[in-house]
Amino acid sequence: MNITLTPEQESLIRANIATGKYQSPQQLLEVALRLLEEYERAENEWVLSVREKIQAAIEMSEKEPPIDGEVFVSGILERFKRE
Repeated sequence: MNITLTPEQESLIRANIATGKYQSPQQLLEVALRLLEEYERAENEWVLSVREKIQAAIEMSEKEPPIDGEVFVSGILERFKRE
């Protein structure tokens, strides 16, 4: 596979190699791709978690009537005034 890098990307790679932390562009790209995989996995887990929470909220709202927004905010403000 051939890829074309922007001058900024090439500079970033060269700068990181110059620090001595990476021995080659390939090594740097391996680390970058591993981090991308980790990021994608974490993002997918987060999305699943949010979906589960939304589903739980929907199920709860079907069992109990939803709270009016103004009533909810007023209750919170009252609690802060007492504390």
